[in-house]
Amino acid sequence: MDGGNGDGIDLQSFAVRLRRMTAEFNRVAHEFAHEHGLHPTDVQALIKIFDAPTPITPSRLREELNLTSGAVTACLDRLERAGHIRRVRDAHDRRVVHLHYLDAARELAAAFFRPLGRTTDNALRRFGPEELRVAAAFLDAVNEELEVLRGTPG
Repeated sequence: MDGGNGDGIDLQSFAVRLRRMTAEFNRVAHEFAHEHGLHPTDVQALIKIFDAPTPITPSRLREELNLTSGAVTACLDRLERAGHIRRVRDAHDRRVVHLHYLDAARELAAAFFRPLGRTTDNALRRFGPEELRVAAAFLDAVNEELEVLRGTPG
């Protein structure tokens, strides 16, 4: 299953590489959670809030993390108490709440994850622009397929 290219890059070898990378990212996220008195799910919520192109709602976060409403509320309460996020009611529809990642929390996360950023940058420097475009396209395709598998659009 190497696609006929004979270089030994097949589904199994990709799966091992992706699991190894995911495990390391999870380890770092767990360290951040532990160091800041958060639950690992809280860190996943922070990532979703941070990565959202526009402020996300609690219901969207619930869908993204596949949690119950009560679990999301407890998570958001912890994140708000810890100073990572704030809930802001929509100016036009007061029933709608948007979640905002606070600047101070951004700085805290940036400081903690700076070494991870440096290691990622070191890895990026090993490749040319076309190779990085292919790698990014592969990661995008995997994420798209995972969204299909989960049954939700990105």
